[in-house]
Amino acid sequence: MRIFLTGATGFIGTAVTAQLIAAGHQVTGLTRSQQGAEKLAAAGAQAHFGDMEDHDSLRGGAMLSDGIIHTAFVHDFSRFVANCEKDRLAIAAMADALQGTQRPLIITSGVAMGSAGQNRLAVEDYFNPEHQNPRKASEQAAMAALEQGVNVSVVRLSQVHDTSKQGLITPLIEIARQKGVSAYVGEGENRWSAVHISDAALLYVRALEKHRPGRYHAVAEEGITLRKIAETIGQRLNVPVVRLEPSEAADHFGWMSHFVVQDMSASCALTQHQLNWQPQGPDLMTDLQQMRLF
Repeated sequence: MRIFLTGATGFIGTAVTAQLIAAGHQVTGLTRSQQGAEKLAAAGAQAHFGDMEDHDSLRGGAMLSDGIIHTAFVHDFSRFVANCEKDRLAIAAMADALQGTQRPLIITSGVAMGSAGQNRLAVEDYFNPEHQNPRKASEQAAMAALEQGVNVSVVRLSQVHDTSKQGLITPLIEIARQKGVSAYVGEGENRWSAVHISDAALLYVRALEKHRPGRYHAVAEEGITLRKIAETIGQRLNVPVVRLEPSEAADHFGWMSHFVVQDMSASCALTQHQLNWQPQGPDLMTDLQQMRLF
C-alpha cells in the first residue's frame, strides 16, 4: 500500500516509517523542509511538502495514497487547546479526501480519552466526550468522519518510551533537574500506562492492515505510579524525592501540573485480541534506568 504519513520525521513517525517499510508498504511522509525530505529519503521514504495547517497539502497527500497514518501533533503545551483544534481541522481535511472510498485513516489520540473518570481504567470501547483534556478534539474529528462513511480508526497512545524519550516523563526529568528535587503530588498513587516505541509503531501498522474502523490502545503496561516514576528519576539524578500538596503543583510543575495529578492507566485487552498484537519491547522502568538524558 502507498501510505501517507504525517509526523513522519518525528519520534513516533520515524518508528512507524520503519515498520511500514519492513511490512512492504511504500511511505510518503509529510515534511516542511529539505532536511526532513533528506531524512525521509535516508529511511527509504518519499517526501510530500506541506504542514498541518496547509489543508490543501494534506488533501493532496491523502488523495494520492491508499491509506493515511496521522501521527503529527504540535507539542507546544502553552498553546495546547489551539493545537488540539488544529489537529481537529487537519483530520477533517484528510477525511474529506477519503470520502466515498474505503481507504483507511488512522489518527492519534491519548488513552485518557477512554476513561470514564479519575482513577478509572481506560478501555478501548469507551470515549468520554466530557473529558477535560482538549485532545478529545482529535477523536471528535474521527467520529465526525466515521459518520460520513470514512474508514477511520484511532490509536490511543500511553507514555511511549525508549532510552532517548519517554512521553511526558521526559519533561518530568527536566523539571527535576531544574528544581533540584523529583516530586509527586499527594500520595502519588495515580498511574500512567506505557509502551515501548517499537510496539507502538507496530500497532499503527496492524491497525492500518485491519482495514476497518476501531479504537486501539498502545499499552504494554497498565499503569506505573507517579511516585515510582519520581523515585526512579530522583535516584538517577541523585536529587531528593519530595511529596507535594495539590496546591503546590502548579508552582512546581508549570504546564505539567494538570498531567501529574491525572490517572492515565489503561487496558489493552481488546487491542491484543482484535489485532493479535503482543508487546515485546522493554518496560518503562528498564528504559528509564538507562535514559541517555541523565
